[in-house]
Amino acid sequence: MSIKLYNTLTRQKEDFKPIHKGKAGIYACGPTVYWFAHIGNLRSFVFADVLRRTLTHSGLDVKFVMNITDVGHLTDDASDGEDKMIVAMKREGKTAYEIAEFYTQAFMKDIDRLNILSADEYPRATDHIQEQIDMVSSLEKNGYTYQTSDGVYFDTSKLKDYGRLSGQLAEEKKAGARIDMGEKKNSTDFALWKFSPDGVQRDMEWESPWGVGFPGWHIECSAMSVKYLDAPFDIHTGGIDHIAVHHENELAQTQGALDALQANVWMHGEFLTVDGGRMGKSLGNLFTVDDLIEKGFDPIDFRYLVLGAHYRTQLNFTFEALTAAQNALNRLRETVRAWEAPGGDIKEFEDRFNAALADDLNTPQALAVMWEMVDSDHSTSAKAKSLLRFDEVLGLGMDLYVAVPLEVPENVRVLVSEREQARIDKDWGLSDALRIKIAEVGYLVEDTDSGSVVKQK
Repeated sequence: MSIKLYNTLTRQKEDFKPIHKGKAGIYACGPTVYWFAHIGNLRSFVFADVLRRTLTHSGLDVKFVMNITDVGHLTDDASDGEDKMIVAMKREGKTAYEIAEFYTQAFMKDIDRLNILSADEYPRATDHIQEQIDMVSSLEKNGYTYQTSDGVYFDTSKLKDYGRLSGQLAEEKKAGARIDMGEKKNSTDFALWKFSPDGVQRDMEWESPWGVGFPGWHIECSAMSVKYLDAPFDIHTGGIDHIAVHHENELAQTQGALDALQANVWMHGEFLTVDGGRMGKSLGNLFTVDDLIEKGFDPIDFRYLVLGAHYRTQLNFTFEALTAAQNALNRLRETVRAWEAPGGDIKEFEDRFNAALADDLNTPQALAVMWEMVDSDHSTSAKAKSLLRFDEVLGLGMDLYVAVPLEVPENVRVLVSEREQARIDKDWGLSDALRIKIAEVGYLVEDTDSGSVVKQK
């Protein structure tokens, strides 16, 4: 199917035309592994997963690369402050490598729980220091660098179209800057290689032609994306907060080093807000997947919530909204358990579903088409076959529920029976206590005129 995607670089929807026929290369900005990923981060990774699944669903052979930032990301997101790994070391009393490994594994667990497909490659910045040094050397050779007492910097004044991704050219960026320039020539210049402070030995530092130190944050993505996908490659994704600094600088580095556009299409997911405001650890509203689970939600409930908003619109997170998503997903699961085994399909709905995805990944419209089909009068076997095709993109794990009747474990049946007896005895306190016990092991019990009905949470 012909797919249109919104390209931040050109500020318009465009027909996606792969560089290599039948193939597509995607580089997604991955986590900085100094802390747990929060649900705002994870919304961006769900968006990238839907993109990857959509291209695969359309028949393309997709190579998907996601970096792991385990060094070089400073606390101001540019070229100043402490390395975020060092901050985590001080907080937890571990080595930088221990911090990186622990939070990398935590991230992998989170994306698995959200049914995000594994990347084909997860390159780590610390495993690609030489590639980063080589790219800085190319920039130096091409006249784009200068050196200060604390590092090697990219001279943005040497690139005439610096600012093209954000739509704010270098002169406008400088006019709006309110930072301490230090030894930088221009406010928009950024570090390619930072020197280790005198008399300080870091956990993560390396020899380079310019002195012992560590790479800047931006150079890792330029170097690793080119290594695994070449330049240009098809699509670069990330959060909207990456546009003005990180991705702008990635694009500039690659252009300066290779005289090539890094990626043809740049795609960005919007923010997740919480109760209408920003999310922050200090505000007490920064939630992780574990937080959602502790409150009784399945991580796929959050995935469903994310799919209900277009990736380019802000999504306001509330627990009321998550509960609504949970209820919708539970209704879907309960409905499809009673269906017949998949057979045939429903072309009308599949065409409309694909058309929604082809319109810049319009997942809200795709979900609407899905529900219209679920509630239609078509045979359940045909609906089952089409739903499983939809789920190749939605990633809701429907293969675990379609035509799979609920088997209630013996221990739950015993609790339900005890609760029914408590209700007969009008022992409402015991009845409520048993309802809670049933919920704790993953089931819900509803009272109907014909008796208790057990459902999976």
